[in-house]
Amino acid sequence: MSLLRSAVYALVFYPATIVFVLACFVASLFGSGPMRSVVHAWTDFHHWFVRLLGTRVEVSGTIPNGSFLIAVKHQSMFETLEMMRIARTPVVILKRELSRLPGFGWATRRYGVIPVDREAGAKALREMLVAGKEAAASGRPVLIYPEGTRVHSGTMPPLQAGFAGLYKVLGMPVVPVAVDSGRFWGRNLPHGSGTVHFLVGEAIPAGLKRDEIEARVHAAINALELAPQPSA
Repeated sequence: MSLLRSAVYALVFYPATIVFVLACFVASLFGSGPMRSVVHAWTDFHHWFVRLLGTRVEVSGTIPNGSFLIAVKHQSMFETLEMMRIARTPVVILKRELSRLPGFGWATRRYGVIPVDREAGAKALREMLVAGKEAAASGRPVLIYPEGTRVHSGTMPPLQAGFAGLYKVLGMPVVPVAVDSGRFWGRNLPHGSGTVHFLVGEAIPAGLKRDEIEARVHAAINALELAPQPSA
């Protein structure tokens, strides 16, 4: 059943994504608003489709309105799409390779992302900080996966250095979000069925020292790892 679920997902979702990318090209002729509406339709489609495959979503807490830095636990591709629905059109920090994919990369750049080259070191950090300032000035929230990459369920690695730098430069409060998608999802495909939980923590104020903000965010995004395992 697990292999069948993964196969159905791959055979339906990825071809459908190509259709949505083409729709983005057409919608972009009429401005950024219609184009972003197509992106949201894509994430709504994904939300509906995975329900058919047995994945439910439960969100505890609410992302507040306004300019915030949203820090999310990262265990699979699942939350990268679902957070687009939960966080209200965020500017997303993602790895540069995704922003260079034919068609799809163009759509992400038009929607609003901050591509980061994880191999570029300090140069990548400087570029991210500049782009982060521009995003914050637009009034949209900025979404970051502070662990830097997808991690296995049950693991709690330290946050990447770029998170603290972005927090300091933007001067925005942080909304931490814990996720447990790794219980049912691999990096890109589902391998089980059940409920994925999103736990939105209380906003953490701007202006804290690096050790404190990293400790508080690390604890908050790992809240579901530290708590008793929720039922499916």
